Amino acid sequence: MTQTILNVENLSKTFSTKNSQIDVVRDVNFEVNRGEIFGFLGPNGAGKTTTMGMLTTQIRPTSGEIILAEKSIWGNLTDTRKRISIVTQHNNLDRGLTARENLLFHARYFNLPSDEAAKRADRFLDLMDLTERADDRVVNFSGGMAQRLKIARALMHDPDILFLDEPTTGLDPQSRVLLWEEIKKLNAQGTTIFLTTHYMEEPEQLCDRVAILHEGQLKALNTPEELKKLVPGQNVVSVRTGDVRDELLSEAKTLPEVEDATAEMGTLRFYMKDATPDLGELVKWLRSQDVNILSMNLHLSTLNDVFVHLTGKGLEQR
Repeated sequence: MTQTILNVENLSKTFSTKNSQIDVVRDVNFEVNRGEIFGFLGPNGAGKTTTMGMLTTQIRPTSGEIILAEKSIWGNLTDTRKRISIVTQHNNLDRGLTARENLLFHARYFNLPSDEAAKRADRFLDLMDLTERADDRVVNFSGGMAQRLKIARALMHDPDILFLDEPTTGLDPQSRVLLWEEIKKLNAQGTTIFLTTHYMEEPEQLCDRVAILHEGQLKALNTPEELKKLVPGQNVVSVRTGDVRDELLSEAKTLPEVEDATAEMGTLRFYMKDATPDLGELVKWLRSQDVNILSMNLHLSTLNDVFVHLTGKGLEQR
């Protein structure tokens, strides 16, 4: 039976400036189930980090409620902060300490007995593949190693839910994939994970369900596969042209083999009716319209295609 660990109800945040008010998060509602990896997907500026700040008691909402394990997070902040943990984008490790010392120092904040803290440190260093570097100073760690150590540290006080805020930002592709594997292992052991990201491939690889956020509003929430079904036609032809005229897009939508078409950042996307579309006919039409074809590819719909379909903008548009 699915058990809800986090309820977010009508959550909003407005920031006041000298001359105006900015609605950063607007009436957002969702639930996170115990034991799942829940993805919060959207481009930079969508309101992800502000929402994360409210969920982790760092920012007070303008309105709405956040319920963690059937209790308001604001009722007892000390208790709430024992139940959650957050891994931020920036490196806030103590670089003058070793990896093990960083974990043990964190354990002191939560009054863990020294024997228990040592056992947990060994466990999480092993889980994050850092045992061989446990006694090395963090100043010598790569970005990927530092990120894995931050996750190990966040687990030391056994939180109900682990918040990962853009955990792979700045990592090289190999380190990103390695971190994905560590997150999967962690979740397989029962940890509930709330993941914010603007990388479209991340939730496809990791998440049980994904919420899509755009300009502070929740646009859709479902499994990655169900979200991709929102795209009209499961096969997408992307044509990079450098420029897309309005009249070209209008005519593209009327082509008999095209279910729908969108344009953003100099790329024309055709959502095809046929699972094996005739690209030759499409190229012939593009050339008849004097379109400069810089590149062209056919792919199954992705979460980026879902985002374009829902908002008219791509996730890569940052």
